[in-house]
Amino acid sequence: MIPLFDLRLEEPDIEAVLDVLRSGELAMGARVAEFEAAFAAHLGARHAIALSSCTAALHLAYLAAGVGPGDEVIVPAMTFAATAAAVVYCGATPVFAEITGPHELALDPADVERRITERTKAVCTVHFAGYPATPLRELCDAHGLALIEDSAHAPLTGVSGLAAAYSFFSNKVLACGEGGLLATDDDAVAERVRELRGQYGYKLDEPRAALLLARLPRIHEDVARRRELTRAYRARLEGVTVPYDDAAVERSSCYVMPVLVEPERRDALREHLRERGVQTSILYPAIHEFTAYRERFGTPSLPRTEHVARAEITLPLFPHMTEAQLDQVVEGLR
Repeated sequence: MIPLFDLRLEEPDIEAVLDVLRSGELAMGARVAEFEAAFAAHLGARHAIALSSCTAALHLAYLAAGVGPGDEVIVPAMTFAATAAAVVYCGATPVFAEITGPHELALDPADVERRITERTKAVCTVHFAGYPATPLRELCDAHGLALIEDSAHAPLTGVSGLAAAYSFFSNKVLACGEGGLLATDDDAVAERVRELRGQYGYKLDEPRAALLLARLPRIHEDVARRRELTRAYRARLEGVTVPYDDAAVERSSCYVMPVLVEPERRDALREHLRERGVQTSILYPAIHEFTAYRERFGTPSLPRTEHVARAEITLPLFPHMTEAQLDQVVEGLR
C-alpha cells in the first residue's frame, strides 16, 4: 500500500530526543525556548510561542484578538473542524464563508466582506494545502477586524495578520507527533498567549521541541522535493481538476496533493485506488454541514465549497515518494 503520508525519522532526530530523555528535563526547558527562537527566525516573526497543537494556537489567537461571547468570526467551511471549533471555545459564533472556487480553495474576499456585521470580531483565513491564501489584511484593516491565519498546512508562510497558527502533527511538513505554535509580530498578543499557555495546559514538551529542532534545518529540502513531486503529478494527471496553477506551486509548501473528480464517482474511485494499493483521503468534508454546526448556527448556502467537498480526493505525497509510486497512483486514477 502506498500511504497517504509516510514519516521517516533520521538518526539525528532520534538522538536529539534521546538526549532529552537522558537529561530528565521533559517540560518547558531550554529546547522549547531554542525552537521558538529558531522558528521565529525561520518565519521572520517577532514572536513564536510553542504550544501543544494548532488547535490550541487558534484558540489562544482568538482569545488574544478579544473574541468572546456575542462575537462572530468569519471562517471557511473548507477546512479542518478546529478552525471553527476554536471560535466556539471562546463562546463566539463561527460564520462560514465561501471559497473562491475549484482552482482556489481559500476564502473568497468578496464573500467575506458580504458577511461582515457589527458583531464580527475577526476573520480566519486558511492556507489550504500550503498555498498562500488571497491576502485579506487590507480588508480586515478597513473594517477594524483581526486577521488570524490558520497556517497548519503552511510552515513556510509568515505572519501577515495579528497571529498565525501552525501545526506539527505527525502528518505535517514539519512533524513531531503532536504540537503547534502561534507566531505574531504583536508584543501584547505574545505576552497574552504566554500567560494563557500555562493556564490552559497548552505547553509543548521538551522531547517534541528537540525533534522539531533536529528536523527544521531540512524543511526547505523536504518542500523542494514536495514541489518536484507536485509538478510531476500535475504533468501526468488527466481527466481530473487540479486546484491552483503551476506558478502557485513555487510559493506552496505542497502539504497535500488534492484533485477534484465527479462527485458521484468519488467513492468508487477511492475504492478502486485502494484495491490497487493506493491510500487516499478527503480534505475536507464541508464543516458547515456538520450536525453540531447546523443545529446551533444554521446552514448557509455555500455551493462552491459543497461541490469541492464532494469532489475532492487527496493523493499520496511525501518527500521520499518514488517515481514508480507516483506512476502507480496516476495509473490507478486513470
